[in-house]
Amino acid sequence: MRLLIAIILPWFAFFTIGRPFAGIVCLILQVTLIGWLPAAIWAAYAVSQYHTDQKIRRALRS
Repeated sequence: MRLLIAIILPWFAFFTIGRPFAGIVCLILQVTLIGWLPAAIWAAYAVSQYHTDQKIRRALRS
């Protein structure tokens, strides 16, 4: 679900993973028409890294 949000609303994806400053920067980038694609790619990458970090934390707790 977060990946879909990252593609449609890249700035909002950062807020869902707890990175509000990056979300604001992404919103500024997204406002420009050319910046939409880099913002979506950046958000998708950040969400992917967030999921990887969560898996590592769960593995270390066990």
